[in-house]
Amino acid sequence: MAVPFLTPSLLHAAPGNPTLLLGPSLGTGVLQLWAPSVDYLKQHFQLVAWDLPGHGHSAPSTEPFSMSELATAVLNLVHTLQADGVIDSASGLLYAGVSVGGAVGLQLAHDAPGTFQALSVICSAAKIGETEGWQQRAELVSRAGTPSMVAGSAQRWFAPGFMERNPVIATNLLHSLQVADRFSYAHVCGALADFDLREALPTLTDPLLAIAGAQDAVCPPAEAERIGTQAPHGRWAVVESVAHLAPAEAPEATAKLLLDFFTSKEQR
Repeated sequence: MAVPFLTPSLLHAAPGNPTLLLGPSLGTGVLQLWAPSVDYLKQHFQLVAWDLPGHGHSAPSTEPFSMSELATAVLNLVHTLQADGVIDSASGLLYAGVSVGGAVGLQLAHDAPGTFQALSVICSAAKIGETEGWQQRAELVSRAGTPSMVAGSAQRWFAPGFMERNPVIATNLLHSLQVADRFSYAHVCGALADFDLREALPTLTDPLLAIAGAQDAVCPPAEAERIGTQAPHGRWAVVESVAHLAPAEAPEATAKLLLDFFTSKEQR
């Protein structure tokens, strides 16, 4: 097991504004996932995104890693950007991640409380899926490659009718899955197989907002409700038109929930 190296992308530079660190979903490039939301967020935040190993701009991982090690990789990225002057923590540091990126958000709140002023967990859960299912997926993708996931992901990721209404966004996301490194994808599956923070939710002291898609079969609204009600400073919300990729499917509604949460009195 080893801490992977992650590559960040500066989506919008805004010195003096709080920095919002954006996390990806498994199989997606973070640029493709968050691009539809940028216009709704950039007036209020500096936007920095990170890619999973072997996805987007991040190099493939060479060894398996745990969710805690993935969270450590995010912290290492933050510290590097702070040292380089890209992130000014005095202006505020916030986090929002989707699916596995949301799970990383919970892990960050668990392992490094207080690093972020507030975090949002989007289309995610304190435990996503079942251990055996992730192990089986890791084995399949290691053998057959990430293209073997495209058809199933198209069904899980998007609410009915989204692909027909938004073919460019959907195609870009599915292409980022198709070209992702198979072994890195499998390593993320391994991290998700062992991830379970359900019992730890009452110990998380950071402000947390869980956002669910009403049509998400992977992480249904009950998972957001669990986080929002069991975390001491938790909230939760549901976006009706969304399945599993809220920032791409409903960028304006997702951005409004984030903006309202991050600028509320509790986070000032």
